[in-house]
Amino acid sequence: MRLHLYFARRFLVLFGGITAIFVVLQLLFDLIEHLRMLGSTGAGFGQVVGLTALNVPLGIYRLMPLIMILTTLALFLSLARTSELVVTRASGRSALRSLASPGVMGLVIGVLSVALLNPIAAGTSRQYGLVKSQLTGSGNFLELAGDGLWLRQGTSKGQTVIHATSANFDGTLLNDLTFITFTFAEGPVRRVESDTARLVAGAWETTNAKVWPLSASDNPEVDSIEFETFSVPSTLTPGQIRDSFAAPSSISIWNLPAFIDQLTTAGFSSRRHEVFFQTELAQPLFLLAMLLIGAGFTMRHQRGGKTGLMVLAAILLSFGLYFLRNFAVILGENGQIPVALAAWAPPLAGIGMSLGFLLHTEDG
Repeated sequence: MRLHLYFARRFLVLFGGITAIFVVLQLLFDLIEHLRMLGSTGAGFGQVVGLTALNVPLGIYRLMPLIMILTTLALFLSLARTSELVVTRASGRSALRSLASPGVMGLVIGVLSVALLNPIAAGTSRQYGLVKSQLTGSGNFLELAGDGLWLRQGTSKGQTVIHATSANFDGTLLNDLTFITFTFAEGPVRRVESDTARLVAGAWETTNAKVWPLSASDNPEVDSIEFETFSVPSTLTPGQIRDSFAAPSSISIWNLPAFIDQLTTAGFSSRRHEVFFQTELAQPLFLLAMLLIGAGFTMRHQRGGKTGLMVLAAILLSFGLYFLRNFAVILGENGQIPVALAAWAPPLAGIGMSLGFLLHTEDG
């Protein structure tokens, strides 16, 4: 038991140190990038630092697989260099038993990252988008609420807020909607209500519309005009509307099921969010797969040589598994493979192959 605690403590210390290094690097690189991006907006240095800090949790969360593989490599290389693994084997403990406590720590870190770090990263990511849009002065955003959906389109002169009760799967056809147009100089200048609106090149084409002039009239209701069709200018495209959805990474894992239900109710496709949700649930197993890959290539005495080659092989294999998971996610989002297969197959395959390799090399 004491040996398990020793290995677990070593693993956690290394994990914390490597994570701290990546936090510092993320802060430095993001700070430089945001200074370049916001240099012409007049944003103060404090605002840039605050924006940079908001982007760190999501960046570290995305780097968790890399941090896990580097921690594993550092742990077992150090144990092999000091011959502690040789002593452990001589005492009658197999490689898999020596791997038990780091494996448990990897699973615990994976569960805590999904349960705790994911909501933190989601909240800071969402705030990052809002602050960035305020500093840059533009942006298109779509929000889902209990009473329908809200879409905002903006230009350098003003913005238009759109509310609709429902939409088609890609957001190009809205039903029972209201447009309220604002300018930065005058405030609200026009309100439009219509039964439907379809996005065409450069405009929303509405049907059965009623238009109220809000700034140029003392009594907008008296001066309102009804149209069978009415065009509301827009710079949006179908791709921008899809991208304006709250990104899955900006929604807490605890809130994703409800958000998926809202998407379905509003008429949008929720497959992208379903794949992300299942992928997040499989994240602890994916981190365990990274740990096993690293252990499989480094749980050997360094006198055997080829240590650098083994480390390189572990890193390349872990990156291969990472890209395989991303490829499976893309296939899942496009409907080419089932959601469960896209999310769970890569980590389970990685665990199976790593355990097979470990059993072959360590236990014959």
